[in-house]
Amino acid sequence: MAVKTEKVQLIEHVLELEEKVYRALRPIMPKEWLCVDLTMPQLKIMLLLFTDGPARMGVLASTLGVSVATTTGITDRLVQQGLIVRSSDPEDRRAVVCSLSEKGKEVVRRLWELGQSRARSLLEKMTPSRLRLLCEAMETILEAAEGVERDELTRENPSDKRNPTKPN
Repeated sequence: MAVKTEKVQLIEHVLELEEKVYRALRPIMPKEWLCVDLTMPQLKIMLLLFTDGPARMGVLASTLGVSVATTTGITDRLVQQGLIVRSSDPEDRRAVVCSLSEKGKEVVRRLWELGQSRARSLLEKMTPSRLRLLCEAMETILEAAEGVERDELTRENPSDKRNPTKPN
């Protein structure tokens, strides 16, 4: 059996810690998150619209890994609940763009703030030196995520030389 490199061992340890952190944080997850009357795909669409802004149906379908027809059914129920609105894309009137309604924004904002409040209470238990260390680690993870995203965009669009971190 080959000896694992230090990097492989560290990656495995980080993944183990990630699972432990998730399990440790789960009990402090706001109960409101578990009581939301939304299916997981509906919640995913609402979170996507909250973080990324309005999106075409095709983009939502692609992001969720489902068909446009499936996405249409999911968004139909969100429209009925008054959580999202659909409109024509001004650049292509055949395309449908979804965005959060004011009610939808408020639902997601409330859930987001509850999560941040819980995280804040956890972070307040840490010393400044530990918080600095955590900030450095999270910034490193974000840099790696940006690199992975650039690599994926390059593989998908090898001739596209635009900077994927800046909107077109």
